[in-house]
Amino acid sequence: MDKNDLLDLIDDDDLGLLDIEKKSIPATPDDRLLESFIEINEFFDIHKKEPEAGGDIYEHKLASRIKHIRENKDQRDFLLKHDVHNLLKTEGREIETMSDIFEDDDLEILSINDDSIFNIKNVPNNQYRKSAEFVARRKPCKDFDNFESLFIQCQENIKSGDNKLKTFEHGDIKQGAFFIMNGVLLYVENIKMDLEKDKHNKEDGRLRCIFENGTESRMRFRSLQKTLEINGRTIIDKNNQIILVDNISDDDLETGYIYVLKSLSHEPKINTIKNLFKIGFSTINVEKRIQNAEQDPTYLMSPVSIVATYKCFNMDPQRFERLIHRFFGGSRLNVEMTDNKGSAYTPKEWFIAPILIIEKVVELIINGEIINYRYDEDKELIIRK
Repeated sequence: MDKNDLLDLIDDDDLGLLDIEKKSIPATPDDRLLESFIEINEFFDIHKKEPEAGGDIYEHKLASRIKHIRENKDQRDFLLKHDVHNLLKTEGREIETMSDIFEDDDLEILSINDDSIFNIKNVPNNQYRKSAEFVARRKPCKDFDNFESLFIQCQENIKSGDNKLKTFEHGDIKQGAFFIMNGVLLYVENIKMDLEKDKHNKEDGRLRCIFENGTESRMRFRSLQKTLEINGRTIIDKNNQIILVDNISDDDLETGYIYVLKSLSHEPKINTIKNLFKIGFSTINVEKRIQNAEQDPTYLMSPVSIVATYKCFNMDPQRFERLIHRFFGGSRLNVEMTDNKGSAYTPKEWFIAPILIIEKVVELIINGEIINYRYDEDKELIIRK
């Protein structure tokens, strides 16, 4: 393998398997016990049932593990606050299925040594293996107390209808957002994106994700994106906006929404332009703002679709527009359009740039770091000044 092949291998390391991490502090017995129980919770989240004895090797191992935990009072008491599926209840367990009968057979009176040759057992299922590998990358969250109230509030809002679930879409992952992945609620606490693309024109970064079961994971951006695309949901509010939690207090003033739109125009001089987006600010709900887009020159006299929205606090709309126009000035759309009255106009809020670049720029504006960067429209890169 030559040097170029090795570099390609490192660039394509979506799961971060080649990352070199600092030597960690040895895990305590309590840490190992918690990690083993988290694995059982993950199995329940995916399969909607607790692991049963007699399944494949992985499921049988989990069933044996939970049986021993139930028999140990100290372990049960320690894990009680992590028992999100009420798996440690030992009294009054109802017998509802044949599986329940065999699970309560502690003396193995009902065990059968001679399995039928037509029943394939002890063969790991790929689905279990992938789940186990993913769980192994998580670890207990030492500062979970700082996030527990956020999860409780999010769950309450979902039950009341203030929050809703939608199918995950490309572009939903933002710092402060909530998602449901394989049945588990997670919170994206931090995103550290690589501002410059690699030679494969891919943008990636490292995230800190907190899970409602008290664990955390520092996975790659693209790894989380792929997982959510398969089985993920995004938490949104009543106005279909992605909820972003970022230490907002009662003193902060909600000022409106930053939005990114895509034109649905049939005009050849518009629909043939790749990566054409409108970036603007609205003090009202974005869906209401664009209701009559086909009658408004601002929207190129055609319907538009919402690509992304950001709820903003303490934002000065005029300052935001100046920053956007200055940053993307070299890639602004330069065409002359005609409205319904035959008057000519030139759009000012439409820019040609990849959506990942636009999303990163919005984040830089919100956190005040945009002044340290510039945009190279030829290379499509954000570059530090």
